[in-house]
Amino acid sequence: MGVRKPLLFVAILTACTGSVSAQSLGPPPEFLEPGFESVELGRLLFYDPILSGNKNISCATCHHPRLGTSDGLSLGIGEGGIGLGSQRTLDPMNTPEQRIPRNSPGLWNLGATEFTMFFHDGRLEADPAQPDGIRTPLGTHMRSGFQSALAAQAMFPVLSADEMAGHYSENDVSKAVRLGLLTQQGGAWDLISARVAEIPEYVQRFDEIAPDDEITFTAIADVIADFIAFEWRADNSPFDRAMRGEGELSEEAELGMRLFYGKAGCSNCHSGWFQTDHKFHSIAMPQIGPGKAARFENHVRDDGRLRVTGSSEDAFAFRTPSLRNVTLTAPYGHNGAYVDLEDIVRHHLDPVASLQNYSIEMALLPDFPGAEDKSPLLDQRHLGAIAQSNSLSKVALTDQEIERLLSFLTSLEDPAERLGVPDQVPSGLPVDR
Repeated sequence: MGVRKPLLFVAILTACTGSVSAQSLGPPPEFLEPGFESVELGRLLFYDPILSGNKNISCATCHHPRLGTSDGLSLGIGEGGIGLGSQRTLDPMNTPEQRIPRNSPGLWNLGATEFTMFFHDGRLEADPAQPDGIRTPLGTHMRSGFQSALAAQAMFPVLSADEMAGHYSENDVSKAVRLGLLTQQGGAWDLISARVAEIPEYVQRFDEIAPDDEITFTAIADVIADFIAFEWRADNSPFDRAMRGEGELSEEAELGMRLFYGKAGCSNCHSGWFQTDHKFHSIAMPQIGPGKAARFENHVRDDGRLRVTGSSEDAFAFRTPSLRNVTLTAPYGHNGAYVDLEDIVRHHLDPVASLQNYSIEMALLPDFPGAEDKSPLLDQRHLGAIAQSNSLSKVALTDQEIERLLSFLTSLEDPAERLGVPDQVPSGLPVDR
């Protein structure tokens, strides 16, 4: 039996040669193992528009398996939209105020225990220092009882007017949100859970899981999280099988892997089994769309992690995304600035030059009359600040090497859908298919 090499030695070898092994990736990922009855119930609620203020949009509308668990758009249309993906258009009877300011992230492998930060800026995360072990934008107003940070984050979109709640006085939920009645007793969360509790099939299914418990909003969130953890566990890609010694990558993918873990430097941030360090970096991504601003603010910036920490070092920094199923989850970046995978790969090679030469035609934006999507690109001071924040060094790759990198990224693909889209949901409302 050979002598086992220390992990430090393996890490140095990987950095120098681009070779990679299961050992160099770290301990195998661990996953939540939810009960199947809870998964089935969560599936129905995930696809049921009953959770939205106007009962016209579900979690799946912006996280659909047909669209890689995203919505296929750079910046989507939530409340006030009709249809799915690139076919989604504005509802002429209920026009939204703006596009969703950030790209809809994929849901792959969120049931792995290493995923403890959520949203592009990590504003919700598991934090043992907090009373309930979860830090959220609601602070001390956050309700107790969620089984995990995954469950807690799953239910924040219902509090957003642009995403699921609806606007102003359109419905009881949007009215509660407008008045700031979110998690309080009788607030938006309770109004939604009361709707679910009025549907006999949901009552029966919750009784089968916890017969003595009420149908609360935290209980709804917990089963949706169980469904996400079960449905989109993606750990059987060609890459996984190669690392487990169960198969081999194609020659092009193997060469791309050596570039990824070597010369190209991708693994400096996209590390571990799921190709993410779970940290925040600025890579000079172009800013398009309405930006991330509070209702009282008048700007089109998206300051990224800075909005969470208040630290200037975090300006324009966003969470490193996992690259699992990256071939399925276009467009790319916190605002979907690049619809083509090759374009975002090339951006990483020289981020500042890519920012300066960016064209909004590289994004995929549904028609939205009046939207000033390009205005952030016209502010030279803003562009300069984004460029200044860049943390990546230039990398020179040939076109052939880029093709090999893309081949390796394809080897990370495992669509992994298990239960699929239900034919119908207990509310009787239409299911996005």
